[in-house]
Amino acid sequence: MGSRDKTEKKSLIKTLAELALTFFRIGLFTFGGGYAMISIIEHDCVEKRAWITHDDMMNITVIAESTPGPVAINCATFVGYKRAGLPGAACATLGVVLPSFIIIYLISLFLNGLLEIKAVASAFRGIKLAVGVLIVQAAVNMIRKMKKDTLAVTILSLSFAAMLLINIFALDFSSISLMLIAAAVSLAAYCVSLLKNRKEGEK
Repeated sequence: MGSRDKTEKKSLIKTLAELALTFFRIGLFTFGGGYAMISIIEHDCVEKRAWITHDDMMNITVIAESTPGPVAINCATFVGYKRAGLPGAACATLGVVLPSFIIIYLISLFLNGLLEIKAVASAFRGIKLAVGVLIVQAAVNMIRKMKKDTLAVTILSLSFAAMLLINIFALDFSSISLMLIAAAVSLAAYCVSLLKNRKEGEK
């Protein structure tokens, strides 16, 4: 094995270790699941390390929400794959999953009545509020950085209004259906725009 191969192998190992440790820390210190992790993942992977672009983060968030599996795991898998292929995807995914597995396993062994302890219950109420702030922060960052064209703003406004009405009146309407409708509207607008450009090009 030449010196170049050794250097590449060391670089890959370093990258894999960095992915695993980064997502382990994200999984360990972020309460509230995938939505609460989005702003942390964006800070570490987009702003701090530039592993992916903001557009990548926006796209994978949408894809992760639309596909099976938790949002945070899907995001970690994407970032890992983008950074170091299949080994990177495996390390990032394992890193983000492992803290939750360890904590839940320990709780199941030793602390069955954990939430019955008043101090712990009070702490979790505070954590819930912080999680809400993280989710709102992630949403605000995405809205602030997205392209402000008429269609995007219209879909955003109508989707927000629809979700608000669904929650207020407790309507039996799936958020997945709302996402599919938004996707269909956006796709239809794209097709109309494409046909219009073709017609103009033929003139």
